[in-house]
Amino acid sequence: MQAQANNAALEVSPGNNRGTVNVQVSGDWVLGAQRPDWRSLWQQLPEGTPAALDFDFSALGRWDTGLMVFLAGCLEEAGRRGVRINEDQFPQGVRKLLELSRAVPDKETGGGDASCSFLDSLGRNARDVLAGVGTFLTFTGEVALGFTRLLRAQKVFRSSDFMTILYQCSAAALPIVGLISLLSGLTMAFVGAVQLQKFGAEIFVADLVGLAMVREMGALMAAIVMTGRTGASFAAQLGNMRVSEEIDALETLGIRPVDFLVVPRLIALVLVMPLLCMYANVIGILGGYLVGVLMLDMSTHQYVTQTFNAMSLNDLFSGEIKSVFFGMVVAASGCFYGIRCGQSSAAVGQAVTQSVVTGITFIIVVDAVFAVIFHILGV
Repeated sequence: MQAQANNAALEVSPGNNRGTVNVQVSGDWVLGAQRPDWRSLWQQLPEGTPAALDFDFSALGRWDTGLMVFLAGCLEEAGRRGVRINEDQFPQGVRKLLELSRAVPDKETGGGDASCSFLDSLGRNARDVLAGVGTFLTFTGEVALGFTRLLRAQKVFRSSDFMTILYQCSAAALPIVGLISLLSGLTMAFVGAVQLQKFGAEIFVADLVGLAMVREMGALMAAIVMTGRTGASFAAQLGNMRVSEEIDALETLGIRPVDFLVVPRLIALVLVMPLLCMYANVIGILGGYLVGVLMLDMSTHQYVTQTFNAMSLNDLFSGEIKSVFFGMVVAASGCFYGIRCGQSSAAVGQAVTQSVVTGITFIIVVDAVFAVIFHILGV
């Protein structure tokens, strides 16, 4: 037997405090039944805008979204009039539904002033950039303090972990670095040979490949490959540790995550990048040698002699010096975005993408800075 429905009603009376109005909500507030509109509440209020509204739901019967529509309208109108409504007096189910409704952001439309939208977007982007710079400076300071503690023999990372990272950054990366360097040397030698053959100067292919590899391409290609391989790996590893709350566990145990996770990775890449650069130089020159011997009919002695005559120690050291800073950039970008990752799998993917893009961008920037410095110094 269905219970008889009670009509929804509102009763307005003066409150105990001055400027307060009590609103008693009674009956069944359900869709399809006759119920007061939220506008009728404001019409029943005494003259003058009250300071606050106190709702009484002691006589409330059944309710559904009909009550939600009424209360949402009251809250919106109260916000416009500056009237305070204590939501703690609402039924628990109503409060939860209101929280859910406010958790959904307003849908953005294409309307509005275009100039305001542009300025708003510009301001948000500038704010995000400044916040990112501040966060990165904080991260840099933490890394510097971590190295200081390391020099004071306050090492917290395990030697076995460091050796594993060192292997992943060095021996495990040789195949892909060698392949890219070999193809780069082959491509440069072939393109150069096509042009130099027009002038009968095929012998200078050795100069072209040798100088390009030791001064620029060896360090640059190795750094870019390591950004996509190792830098992305660092970001993914630390991001997954953030999602699984392993980093939070380290902080709970009193272990600094920067000392335990970032410092060994930074040291490993700084140590192996010059070696990878040298390896890339040798493999790239080998690619040029294959083109010179197989396509241009040079002898091995002729190609090797021409290569060594074209290069100097300054050329070799310029690439090695840049490789050290490239290693810092790769490790810093991967660890920074990984350790600052959000708490979801999507955030891990975003951190990996940002680490690769940032790493490659700053590698090019660092390379350009060194090009200017070497030009000024005459190196």
